[in-house]
Amino acid sequence: MKTLICTLLLLANCAAQAATLPGIPEFIEKMTTEHNFKRAELEQVFARAQHKPSIIEAISRPSTIRPWPEYRASFVNAKRVKLGLVFWEKYRQTLRRAEKQFGVPQEIIVAIIGVETVYGENMGSYRVLDALTTLAFDYPRRADFFRSELEHFLLLARAEQFDLLDVRGSYAGAIGIPQFMPSSHRKYAIDYNHNQKIDLRREARDAIGSVGNYFQGYGWRKGEPVAHLARLDMKECVSDITTPRPLSVWAASGVTPVEKMVEEGNARLLDFTLGEEKEFWLGFNNFDVITRYNNSDYYAMSVFQLAEALKAARAAQAVEKR
Repeated sequence: MKTLICTLLLLANCAAQAATLPGIPEFIEKMTTEHNFKRAELEQVFARAQHKPSIIEAISRPSTIRPWPEYRASFVNAKRVKLGLVFWEKYRQTLRRAEKQFGVPQEIIVAIIGVETVYGENMGSYRVLDALTTLAFDYPRRADFFRSELEHFLLLARAEQFDLLDVRGSYAGAIGIPQFMPSSHRKYAIDYNHNQKIDLRREARDAIGSVGNYFQGYGWRKGEPVAHLARLDMKECVSDITTPRPLSVWAASGVTPVEKMVEEGNARLLDFTLGEEKEFWLGFNNFDVITRYNNSDYYAMSVFQLAEALKAARAAQAVEKR
């Protein structure tokens, strides 16, 4: 009984901390003035929101600080390939439709969903309200971003008529099978199974169409490459490898694709440390589009390599069935 009482007191204390975090009264004022929310209702919402120190801890130690081989192995592995093939087969018609409509290869869409939530198995356990409130008012480094996302979340909840206290997601407030932030949900989520509602938490077809729509919105170029392994025979020093350059310019500096490319285009040079050596890649526009999902070259390369592994495995399955 004593333990239960202590737990309840702790939860009550966390809720009180969230309601009294600096900036919340001003945020409520903004939402009532600009978006016609009722002040009393928002005060009740934030009285029930919980401040979660564990969220600050999680966002302060991103997975990208791990060595590249370890990071890659977390996403490009047998489990995700196996489950990805099952997902691809189950939703093959929807994926074909999305590829045709948005120009995004099916394997890229499948890989994004695999990396983000293991095809819907792990969509996050934090209440999105708690995550966004904690980060909006107790994470100064990105407070403006998360306050904007909290604003979008409240507007999304009102539009979609869902319970603010019911929605769970990542520690950063991402929602559903494709892990859309609330602003992306409002802008890019679509009803792709035509049942007159958008549900990224329960409907994989909506998730598939929404990912395609998201990538198209950020400038995915149909038929263009994502990345190519490169070899270096540096003829001159290139001080800035992050600026995209034509392949001909890279070639003049001694950077060329390992496999011959028919396409021409601008690319930036990517390097990944493998033990005591480095692996170099040329990353094109579509690679950078993937980073709009998560601003990390590690992330984008993991998505690309999982997509390639899925594509190869599906092709092997097709050969076996002949």
